Amino acid sequence: MTTLHIDNTVHDYDSWKEAFDRYESFRKERGVRSYRIARDAADPQRVFVDLDFDDAGAATEFRGALEKIWATPLSQSQMIGHGAPMLLDVVVSRTL
Repeated sequence: MTTLHIDNTVHDYDSWKEAFDRYESFRKERGVRSYRIARDAADPQRVFVDLDFDDAGAATEFRGALEKIWATPLSQSQMIGHGAPMLLDVVVSRTL
C-alpha cells in the first residue's frame, strides 16, 4: 500500500471540508482506497490528509491530478498554502 500524505493550511476547516467532500467520487474513481484527515492540535488551520492507494503508480497519478484541483478557484479560495505531497510506502499497518 502507498499513502499520499498532504499537508494543507486552510482559512476555515469547515469550509475546506465541504470543498473536500465534493471530490469524493473523484478520489474513488482514481484509486483512493481509504483516507484519513487530521488537524494539528496546536494549529487547527493546518490539515493533514492521508490518501491510501494499492500501489505507488496510482498514488503518483493522483498527485498529478491533485495539482489540477489545487489550481481551481474553489481550492484557491480555501487554502492558505500547502506542502509538496509525499508518497509513503506503508510497511506496517495495525489496528489494536
